Amino acid sequence: MNNNFKEMLDKYKSLIGLIILCIVITIVSPAFMTLSNITNIFTQVSTNAIIAIGMTFVILTGGIDLSVGSTVAISGALAASILKSTNNIPLAILVASITGIIIGLINGVLISKGKLQAFIVTLATMTIFRGATLVFTNGTPISKLSEAFVKIGNGKIGIIPIPLIITIVVFIISVYLLTQTRFGRYLYALGGNEDSAKLSGINTNRIKTLVYVISGFASSIAGIIITSRIGSASPNAGTSFELDAIAAVVIGGTSLSGGEGKITGTIIGALIIGVLNNGLNLMNVSPFYQSIVKGLVILIAVLLDKKSRKKA
Repeated sequence: MNNNFKEMLDKYKSLIGLIILCIVITIVSPAFMTLSNITNIFTQVSTNAIIAIGMTFVILTGGIDLSVGSTVAISGALAASILKSTNNIPLAILVASITGIIIGLINGVLISKGKLQAFIVTLATMTIFRGATLVFTNGTPISKLSEAFVKIGNGKIGIIPIPLIITIVVFIISVYLLTQTRFGRYLYALGGNEDSAKLSGINTNRIKTLVYVISGFASSIAGIIITSRIGSASPNAGTSFELDAIAAVVIGGTSLSGGEGKITGTIIGALIIGVLNNGLNLMNVSPFYQSIVKGLVILIAVLLDKKSRKKA
């Protein structure tokens, strides 16, 4: 019985942590548990959750994608530019999405075919596309976008924010891909042991490329939502988003070495970060201290994960 209880605690530690965090913040700041604030949290968390879902695919293979923030920025900038010149929302979304896919494809091919380290490749593309965004926008925001486009990031269907609905759709599709398809099985096999996966006849290069394409596409969706929510495309959009995404994945229990993890855990990880940020803001904690607290939470999550895997 004792062992079963310990196993349950270990399995649901992220969810338990989220519940405890919500209870503590509610006690300290009753304004936390209001409908308007909860809605705000879900809206704010949605973009990081979408990016983190894409990052989960990458990390499950033992990789990393540092270019997600720059992908957010350049996708948003291109969408805003097209909207300003044509006012064609579907075209703007299509171009932004294709941009994310192309960036992911570049990363994936260089890593899988070029046999280059994921950290180095995505660090390089992060820098390149951040610079490209600054050049494209001349370092200034692209603003005054159409009201119809702005509704994507700020509108609701009933009481549910549209960004949350998009996140739920992305979540469902991602869970299906990982749990119900051959691609998902191959991905876990690759992350668990690449050599064994190759010997089993799995095209590991294709899987590696696809996960970076998924990450790039997810980041472009987030870029569209952020641009819509703010009503402008900032060349500095997405700065440090890669850190929040990686944090959500790690806090959610996905192993950085690959092969173990779930999308559900990533969503919980993103919620923990969002709730933590929101709670600290409600308590008027300085943003400088917020970074320290977030860093400590990530460190604790990694240490707990390492400890649980040693026991396993």
